[in-house]
Amino acid sequence: MATSALRVAARRLSQRSGTRAPVLLRQMFEPKSCTYTYLLGDRESREAILIDPVLETAHRDAQLIKELGLRLLYAVNTHCHADHITGSGVLRSLLPGCQSVISRLSGAQADLHIEEGDSIRFGRFALETRASPGHTPGCVTFVLNDQSMAFTGDALLIRGCGRTDFQQGCAKTLYHSVHEKIFTLPGNCLIYPAHDYHGLTVSTVEEERTLNPRLTLSCEEFIKVMDNLNLPKPQQIDFAVPANMRCGVQTPPS
Repeated sequence: MATSALRVAARRLSQRSGTRAPVLLRQMFEPKSCTYTYLLGDRESREAILIDPVLETAHRDAQLIKELGLRLLYAVNTHCHADHITGSGVLRSLLPGCQSVISRLSGAQADLHIEEGDSIRFGRFALETRASPGHTPGCVTFVLNDQSMAFTGDALLIRGCGRTDFQQGCAKTLYHSVHEKIFTLPGNCLIYPAHDYHGLTVSTVEEERTLNPRLTLSCEEFIKVMDNLNLPKPQQIDFAVPANMRCGVQTPPS
């Protein structure tokens, strides 16, 4: 009886204070390209979105979505990736009703194209689209509507950033994108990147504003660093980019 009364009191307190269950979040990893895929869901409506799915792990992601009793509305890409093929196309087949999403400025095909300021809604939650070009012209960062977390793609990595030496990249543009669109978020906003190569999973805006070795430099110093990275070409770029321009929808065999 006492336990039941406590539950009723807690429910009433929650209703009065406006407290609601937090967004459901799962972070998954694909080891070959070191890509993070993020599943976000509304526990009440069961609506969900998936950020940066990978072709090789699309079946894994679809299985998890089914196990959790979620309905995937959108398979969303932060940009046209060069190091892996997106799983958007496969997920559209595995989970009917799912739509592929990418920035209009990417030039890639998709069911839906998004731009600066657009919102992607799932249940009671929404992701605000912030254009963050520089790694590619079509890069976007997705910010949860309470600004508690941001999904930065390749624009901002943990203690790093995306390269700017291919796909029309521009170091100056990237620098201003990060400082104006991401570093202006609250300091405790969690940063979830598209990749990590050192086993780190999450950072914060304040950490990256003060500790990121590249983006704490002046713009001029940053450009010099980015222009002299001398990195090898991504191994999958020659077939990943053309496939991603079709949002991962493979050409059927003739």
